[in-house]
Amino acid sequence: MRKACLLAGVAAVVVGLAAPLSVSAETLEEVLVSAYATNPTLLARRAQLRASDEAVPQALSNWRPKVTLSGEVARGKYESNTSSQNREQGRTSESGTLLITQPLYRGGRTVAETRKAEANVLANRADLQVNEQTVLLSAASAYLDVVRDQAVLNLNVNNEQVLRRQLDAAQERFRVGEITRTDVSQAEARLAGAIADRAAAEGALQNSRAKFITVVGRPAEAPAAPTQAVAVPGSFEEVKATTLAKNPSVIYSDWITEAAKHDIDLKFGELLPELSLVGEASQGHSTSQQGNETGTLDATLKLSIPLYEAGDVYSQVREIKHTYGRRKIESDKARRDALESATKAWEDLASNRSKIRSLEAQLRASDMALAGVEEEAKVGSRTVLDVLNAEQELFTARVNLVRAQRDETVSAFTLKSALGEMTADGLTLPVDVYDPTKNYNEVRGRWIGTGINEKYDE
Repeated sequence: MRKACLLAGVAAVVVGLAAPLSVSAETLEEVLVSAYATNPTLLARRAQLRASDEAVPQALSNWRPKVTLSGEVARGKYESNTSSQNREQGRTSESGTLLITQPLYRGGRTVAETRKAEANVLANRADLQVNEQTVLLSAASAYLDVVRDQAVLNLNVNNEQVLRRQLDAAQERFRVGEITRTDVSQAEARLAGAIADRAAAEGALQNSRAKFITVVGRPAEAPAAPTQAVAVPGSFEEVKATTLAKNPSVIYSDWITEAAKHDIDLKFGELLPELSLVGEASQGHSTSQQGNETGTLDATLKLSIPLYEAGDVYSQVREIKHTYGRRKIESDKARRDALESATKAWEDLASNRSKIRSLEAQLRASDMALAGVEEEAKVGSRTVLDVLNAEQELFTARVNLVRAQRDETVSAFTLKSALGEMTADGLTLPVDVYDPTKNYNEVRGRWIGTGINEKYDE
């Protein structure tokens, strides 16, 4: 009966449920929702993506005409000297011109610039997902660190109390002559060490709480350890396939490479002819003694053929080709890095799960050993040091188990990050998931207007 009660108490401490009863426990899901909605790094990255969306309508604008209206008013005094008379007169002239320029062909640059802008938008969406995963993983780690350090502190406080009672009992037995002064000193030394460990645990908890505030933006409110295991693939082959297909860093590198490819065509277009249609309508009026009206209306087909650009554009094309080659190499490296991260997370997860099983067995054995040593000490076959050692082994097993449970959960979340699933959508968080296509669809076809959707900046 004693063992069952003791193990139940240990389990409660291990999962970190040591918060005051007056405070409701805060779940990991609530923390992730808060970080997703309020983290400034993530909010800024969304704003950056919306800014990059504007590169597409800017590129598409090259298909559209440019219209310019200009006007001119002049007032002058004019003198003339002829054989018959000297004349002086004032004159006012007014004119207006409407100029319309419609590009017809720009050497393929409009198409290339549009495709480059679209590829950059898709790359930035992937980069937003990278940042989202980083923020949510940091929030989960900070939460679990607080849970772990709170549980470790509780174990240290409990250990200090047990050793203090052990010291009181040793001093009483010393007074009646059952044990020696050495036994009392051993109990005092263990208590002093426990006090130091408790102080260190308090410092570690405060550091974890400070990190939590940095990531989430508010203090932790009685966090409780997750009760459900993190869902991950069941085989490493599935992990590899999903990583290569969905890892946002890989997707980002692929789209950056695609953008560099279109950048070659964009620059090369400067070596090709340009054709545009220019329409001009003008009206003029001059006030003088004679007075006159003028008006013109014409259309011009304008062709521009670059013959030699001093070698500058050729050099820039070569430079961009080298950049494109570098981007392809970086894309391959991104795949290797993603597989390395996924492999490490998979192995860490398996290792931590195995470690937890061993520590649970150690905890059960240490509990039984302590109970036996205490009983043997009552009949004089065990010393105070034996009891202290058994208590220390049980305490160490408890602390190690708490830390291993935290490491297992963090490893699982790290694996989900490598899979591209450490997102609000991948975790099925109860939030309005940010839609990166909404602003893009709003601005892609806009011809005019400087207003933006203010709700994005709330």
